[in-house]
Amino acid sequence: MQINRRAFLGLSIAAVAATAAAAGTYGGWTLMHSGAQPLLLSARNDSAGKHFAVGYRLDGSQVFATQVNERCHDVIGHPFLPMALFVGRRPSTQSYLIDTRDGRLLQTVHSPEQRHFYGHAVFHKDGEWLYATENDTSDPGRGVLGVYRLQGEQLQRVSELSTHGIGPHQLLWMPDGETLAVANGGIRTEADSRVEMNLNAMESSLVLLRRDGSLVSKEQLPERMNSVRHMAVANDGTLVTGQQYMGELSDAVPLLAIKRPDQPFQHFPVDDAQRQLMSQYTASVAIHSELRLLALTAPRGNRVFIWDLDSAALRLDAPLADCAGVGAVANGFVVSSGVGRCRLYDCRNPQISSTPLHLPAGLWDNHLRLV
Repeated sequence: MQINRRAFLGLSIAAVAATAAAAGTYGGWTLMHSGAQPLLLSARNDSAGKHFAVGYRLDGSQVFATQVNERCHDVIGHPFLPMALFVGRRPSTQSYLIDTRDGRLLQTVHSPEQRHFYGHAVFHKDGEWLYATENDTSDPGRGVLGVYRLQGEQLQRVSELSTHGIGPHQLLWMPDGETLAVANGGIRTEADSRVEMNLNAMESSLVLLRRDGSLVSKEQLPERMNSVRHMAVANDGTLVTGQQYMGELSDAVPLLAIKRPDQPFQHFPVDDAQRQLMSQYTASVAIHSELRLLALTAPRGNRVFIWDLDSAALRLDAPLADCAGVGAVANGFVVSSGVGRCRLYDCRNPQISSTPLHLPAGLWDNHLRLV
């Protein structure tokens, strides 16, 4: 017998998740099961500029396309329920909780006064808590994590934590599931603007913090104008970040960095030819833990790169117009494009092969998730 969702309001998700998983249902939801073809979640626009939260199978079949008010950036799937949060792109004040089975809009999540979203969030593994990077516009750029509790089909903001930095962007869990990594981009912006206020005094950093907000570590790259934006974390705790350099195009600044377990945050070795092709801008980073590969999109340079995560050997340098999101699948990586076809890069053999996917071409945002 299924239990009505509303009966779970106010109950701890963590307290009943194990029992629910055994039964295959939870509060009236059917739990997600592995083994099915991955569901690709991302944000797209249409040709008229309308914004959509979408879900597609990799064979091109559309599961849903839900129109939303504001442009979204990243997508965060719930760890075991068929729902995902499509996070508003900076400086949005809205994010959208979507039923991934049919695209039903469960909730429009509003940021509180003097806060806006920075495009990224994470669910905790217990499914009850969500953390979102936000801007404190009363002190422009001061980074906070909005802490939200999932009750039924609604996220309620209950508190906030400091990110110990300025302009936070992506955040991810380390493998212990209790330590957060936060990319503080270091750039101050006002409430309704994407205009940078402090390029000559940027303070970008990579921060590790516990769930209670206590600081574990804070590290910086040597170049002041090198903004840490996006990240990927391997199963062994290796963390890679992609940067966006805010200085001159002619400056020779590395745009990938790595923090291996028990080692300092430092530049990932990239040949100068590939660095120049990035045009000082990286968009999305992904790690394939089983194949030990690192993928990066550089849309301003229209390039997709794949390296060996351990040796830093270059495996792929390929053109893809306005390449956007990248995500790992069993045999390699899926990459979306803002103007062209999405592609699958099969990395199981020494020679990486590329196949176009039967997905809508173009107008994809910079991130995708495969659940």
